[in-house]
Amino acid sequence: MPRSIPAIVAAEAFTRTAQPVLPAGEDLVLRPWLRRDADEVFTAFQDPLIQRWHRRTAETIEEAEELVAAWGRTWHGGVDANWAVTDSRSGRVVGRASVLGMELPHGTAAVAYWVMPGARGRGIAPRAVEAVTSWAFDDIGFHRLELRHSVHNEQSCRVAGKCGFLLEGVNRSATLHADGWHDMHLHARVRGDHPAETLPLALGSRARHRAEP
Repeated sequence: MPRSIPAIVAAEAFTRTAQPVLPAGEDLVLRPWLRRDADEVFTAFQDPLIQRWHRRTAETIEEAEELVAAWGRTWHGGVDANWAVTDSRSGRVVGRASVLGMELPHGTAAVAYWVMPGARGRGIAPRAVEAVTSWAFDDIGFHRLELRHSVHNEQSCRVAGKCGFLLEGVNRSATLHADGWHDMHLHARVRGDHPAETLPLALGSRARHRAEP
């Protein structure tokens, strides 16, 4: 059926192009996942924090291989875009950054990420999120990106703020984790936002939320 409004993002951006490699500073590179990364993905999913905040598991190397293969298949379908965050000097995987649930006609999607335990404290998550955000807005033409996390995940809240994702509200009892249903913070960034301007708003909104009884 014809649309009265043209698609914000053309499907050809994915069906006819290869997934790009994205730089994220001098020592980080985001690249497509490779089969050989399964061992490191398996190791990542044994981490208690990754287990706590993610509903997916990888209890065997075979499951990790299936997960890595699935991350690679979603690109040409224009469904998800998944990158391995790697150390540009050693080539080792230090995390994951993704643009998920891409609604190409509407120009909307969600950002997700994790960082390997041994690589934390280096500012990897904000740089990886900024890399995929810049790609989504500047290279592809998305209009709005969302970032959701449990209200108990303060570290993710800080990453969202550093990357200019404004806290818009709380989705009540929205995601089932291993310990039960969690309220979720909803952050978002719209094309044309300037992180330096939205960051104070995000921090202020978060402070007001925490001050509520």
